[in-house]
Amino acid sequence: MKLSVENLAEVFAVLKPDLSVQKVVNEPSVYAELDKNYSGFKGHVLIANHDFSQDWPTWECHPAGDEIVVLMSGQCEFLLKTETGVQTLVLDQIGSYVVVPKGIWHTAKIAKAAKVLFITPGENTPNVEHPALL
Repeated sequence: MKLSVENLAEVFAVLKPDLSVQKVVNEPSVYAELDKNYSGFKGHVLIANHDFSQDWPTWECHPAGDEIVVLMSGQCEFLLKTETGVQTLVLDQIGSYVVVPKGIWHTAKIAKAAKVLFITPGENTPNVEHPALL
C-alpha cells in the first residue's frame, strides 16, 4: 500500500459502502465519472473541498442523506428551502458548519471568497437553476 498526502481540492475522497476510501482526481468530468464508476453513487459519500468567489448558480438537494458543509475560510450563507420558507444560515467562522438535512433544497451566497469542505451523499443529486421550479 502506497501512502500519500493529497489536497482535497485537487483529489477528492470517495467513502465507499465498505468504508474504504478511493481517491478521485478533480477534473471537469468528475461528477459524471463518479456516477458512472460508482453505480450512480449509491451508498457512497463524497468528501471534497471547493473554492467559491461568487454565489452558486443552482440549487441542489441530496435525497440519499444529510450533507455536512464546513467553512474552511471566507464567509458564505447557505439558503435552505424548508416547509416554512427559505432559512439562511451564515458560516462566518473557520470550522463552522451546517448539516443540510436529507431532501432539503439548498444554495449558497458567497459574501467573502470561501473555501468549503463537503461531506456529501451524492446518490441522485438533482440541480436546478431557478428555485421557483422547486
